Amino acid sequence: MDGKFRLSGARLKHGKKNLIDAYNSVPQPTARTVLGSEFFSNSPPSVFIGSKLKYPCVNVGIMAPPVRVEDSEIYDSHQRWVGENVPIGDILKYRGNLINSRFQSTVHAARGHVGGKFFDAAREVGMAKNSVDMEIHLKKKVRLELSMDKVSKPIGAKAELKNVRLTENIKVERNVDKVFSDTDLKAGEALEYLYEKHVDDQKLSQLLSLGTLGIGKNRRLVPTRWSITTVDDTLGKKLIKEIKDHPVISDYTLLFGNFLGNYYIVLLFPEIFSYELFELYLPGSSWNPGESLTVSTDYESYGGRKSYASNCVGGYYAARLPLLEYLNKIKRQASALVVRFETPDYWAGLGVWVVRESMKKTMDNSKRLFAGKEEMLNHARAITKEEFNFNLDEILKRSRLLESIKSQMKLTRFF
Repeated sequence: MDGKFRLSGARLKHGKKNLIDAYNSVPQPTARTVLGSEFFSNSPPSVFIGSKLKYPCVNVGIMAPPVRVEDSEIYDSHQRWVGENVPIGDILKYRGNLINSRFQSTVHAARGHVGGKFFDAAREVGMAKNSVDMEIHLKKKVRLELSMDKVSKPIGAKAELKNVRLTENIKVERNVDKVFSDTDLKAGEALEYLYEKHVDDQKLSQLLSLGTLGIGKNRRLVPTRWSITTVDDTLGKKLIKEIKDHPVISDYTLLFGNFLGNYYIVLLFPEIFSYELFELYLPGSSWNPGESLTVSTDYESYGGRKSYASNCVGGYYAARLPLLEYLNKIKRQASALVVRFETPDYWAGLGVWVVRESMKKTMDNSKRLFAGKEEMLNHARAITKEEFNFNLDEILKRSRLLESIKSQMKLTRFF
């Protein structure tokens, strides 16, 4: 069943990392404080919507380094980080050099002209195609720092915005401008349209969070951590509908891959679509400072989930999307059992984008085909024993997907 549990005494190949030493090894920000409360900068472009105020209030923050830099995009682009193999320490350095110049607003700011000039500036930045030059005035100077979040990227120092002035004309991608101007298009339809136009997931979640999508009278701001998962779930449901029209795969299929210390084993069974995720957090990994291995799991059958995946949370939907993209690409459906090992090499949580990119890399890897279920499961057991010194049976015996496959009656029994 869905849930969280702990496997005490699990022997693991990867040892615990000293987090204090790890953090101390990270290159420090280039400036400790903003000298004065005014600076000229350029946003990547990036806007963050905070969720900690009482509804309907939110914090809206324009993210920018304390000085203008030649390549500000690298401070916030996980596509760049993946493509250029940027290590965790450097990613933290980039994030730590971003100032979250914020102001209070409400979720209704996206409707008409009720948001005020600060919100108008933030929305322009969020919709921009390229980095945006600006002058920022803060209420007081700020010390650079980091705060971590399990869904969104690490957040830089927070500062109260006194004034902001964009110093250049903003360029907006044509397809983005089209859905912003179409106030009769539902938000889900807008996301699907932009996805088909190859707008990346990072931009999609930012557009949704700023209330630039949807029926005009219904538009509202969405906290960033919620918008990320909403995009993954919305696009995932679209793809699930499509793959259900495809035949099942012919062979038992195994894929294995990793990124930044996150390892994924994907087991595909020639059955109608279902999906189960187990996330195993090894001692010393980013979200498990303890001594024993902890596990979270969520599942959906062919009929889908009726509630939020509250155990694996955003990682459930982020891992599902690349899987569905793969199945849709090969025009097949399958039952998918996915097992994630978060190792101490992933010593600082960078956000749910790491899950999505890790799964993309896994689904792009060479696949192994097997004639039968036990042959594939034995190969998976061998991988986990070799890589993590872990007995995969601890997971397999708890799998609802495997239990469903075992008990499901098929028409072939009657012929």
